[in-house]
Amino acid sequence: MQDNATEVTAAGIARLAGVGRAAVSNWRRRHPDFPKPVGGTETSPSFALTDVENWLREQGKLAEVPLRERVWQQLAGHPAGPGVALLHTGCALLLVHDRPTDWLELAAVSDEHLAQRLPAALDDVLTPRFGPRDERAVRLPDTGLLPSVPLLRGAAELAAELGARQTYEFLLGRHLDANPRQYTLTPTGPAQLMAALAGSARTVLDPACGTGALLRAVRDLAPEPDQRLYGQDSAPDLAALTALRLALGTPAATDGATVRTAAGDTLRADAFPDVRADAVLAHPPFNERNWGHDELAYDARWEYGFPARTESELAWIQHALARLRDGGTAVLLMPPAAASRRSGRRIRADLLRRGALRAVIALPAGSVPPNNIPLHLWVLRRPGAGAPPAPELLLVETTGGGPAGSGDGRDKLPWEQVQQAVLDAWRPFDRDGTIEELPGIARSVPVIELLDDEVDLAPARRLPPPAAGGGAEELAAVRTRLGDTLRLTADRAPDTPPAAQSPARWPQTTVGELARAGALLLRTTTATAAASGPATGGTARVPVLTDHDVLAGTAPSGSPQGGDEEPVLVEAGDVVVPLAGGAVVRVVDEATAGAALGRGLTLLRPDRAALDPWFLAGFLRGTANNRQASSYASTATRLDVRRLQLPRLPLADQHRYGERFRALAEFEDALRQAARLGEQLVRGLHDGLTDGTLGPE
Repeated sequence: MQDNATEVTAAGIARLAGVGRAAVSNWRRRHPDFPKPVGGTETSPSFALTDVENWLREQGKLAEVPLRERVWQQLAGHPAGPGVALLHTGCALLLVHDRPTDWLELAAVSDEHLAQRLPAALDDVLTPRFGPRDERAVRLPDTGLLPSVPLLRGAAELAAELGARQTYEFLLGRHLDANPRQYTLTPTGPAQLMAALAGSARTVLDPACGTGALLRAVRDLAPEPDQRLYGQDSAPDLAALTALRLALGTPAATDGATVRTAAGDTLRADAFPDVRADAVLAHPPFNERNWGHDELAYDARWEYGFPARTESELAWIQHALARLRDGGTAVLLMPPAAASRRSGRRIRADLLRRGALRAVIALPAGSVPPNNIPLHLWVLRRPGAGAPPAPELLLVETTGGGPAGSGDGRDKLPWEQVQQAVLDAWRPFDRDGTIEELPGIARSVPVIELLDDEVDLAPARRLPPPAAGGGAEELAAVRTRLGDTLRLTADRAPDTPPAAQSPARWPQTTVGELARAGALLLRTTTATAAASGPATGGTARVPVLTDHDVLAGTAPSGSPQGGDEEPVLVEAGDVVVPLAGGAVVRVVDEATAGAALGRGLTLLRPDRAALDPWFLAGFLRGTANNRQASSYASTATRLDVRRLQLPRLPLADQHRYGERFRALAEFEDALRQAARLGEQLVRGLHDGLTDGTLGPE
């Protein structure tokens, strides 16, 4: 075995063999010939991938591993780390993309000869794409390519199936999903919205490019002939990965098409000082104190005022404006505090007076990390020489009260509706300089109204939400519906059954036993399988049934997030159990059928010839049952669904109990509906009385 062999963890072995991690632990204990760890830690060891594959094959446990899974395991366990592996793979895929015949000739030789000849071949592809070696961000490290050759061969084979670009997107996406805390990511939806706000652009700059999501969104949404894309990031590996990601989406023969990225601190060492872009998009770092305040005091970019040490975001705003041509558009993600901090009010005021700031858009919490706060989008335009300043500023609020979203992020409507609400306000404002007010959603505010002592630009301060009930007529309708629901609830209130002589002593079984006997199918989702299916092809995007939906008794509200595994789709009659416990179980109805199973949920699909779904759900929900099947951590409870018990009863008796449990569920749904309507009525009356739209009489 080579010292630099690709390594794989126990989780990776489980995926290769199509089993759970517990099975891998059992193999290690029971089989003396199981491969020994070659790295990792005592609690999380790693193993040589080649040795593991050979052992699984000898034991007859190696399933037919999909090519994409094999390539991913080779990348994730690369001896030099996944970052280097992604760089090597991206360069090789660019060779496959631009010069496929050259790759075929190289691939015909041995691994050793391929590793020797590949650097020169890659250099011939990288130079026309990214410029001379000493000027480009994509540089092969000095670690040598021999350890990467099996990975590169596998990636090229996968590219023959999916395409070079799709292969790289798959591998990069898996790496980002596996390491979410290492990167500041801009999700696809917000990236597309920012690109749409920027509009058509021939020259685009992202001064904090990260993994290239914003530049990719611009290229995909509005590709221009001879489009030039520039990106800079303080992390050299991200600058290189962004360049490769963008190049793989651009035909090699496109005359004048340019992708240029650079590594470095943008504010201190701008790599593109002479660029005058049509559009600048950025998701800059927030709340930086060490952004260069002391050494950049006399920088020419501070045209609207020298930012305070605590206002790094306003430094990024002015950098973006400085790199625009006259009339060019910048769209930046900003923390909400940047719109109202006192230390930045003078710069905000000057941006308004000179017409540089055109819109502030509040996004729903959870749209972009950090997920606990509703970030803002600032849309700016560099004023042309002699152009009169714009008299109004567009404010858009999508965090609550209107059709774009709701207040807590979890329950927000699909992102497409958020994007459409923003663009429906921005496009007429961009064309006419003003719009008719959309109560609680959008308003074009005269700049003179904003130039007070605070210069507070937070949309929520200028856009009070409409009354929750929608006015007197709608509140009257809510009250009528509430009365009907209360009467229905009273009608559905269950009678108390007669007391039994003594507690029943039925023979018991468990969910685990029923699953092993084939009486029910048990499925629990992973983080990626709860999404929308494979990244390329796969099933259509469907709504996701979340644990919150099960606990609240609401319709599927989750949004698919792109993944590489098939989603688990629920069917009518399935029983869904939250792993967080709480004695809540849901039987899927026809309206919910077809949704994808979300994270933190277990699906039980009973054989109707052996189990009644409502009987199953009713007994699983028992308080004592949940208590004995739960385990406790310091701050959370977790339910072991396999340990839940239910009695062994004939199917006819199951149906009797099932009908009773179904009636209880209908009563519970009526109670929930009454509570929602009552809350809506109370909130609407409070809002109407306090804002003057309703009188006290």
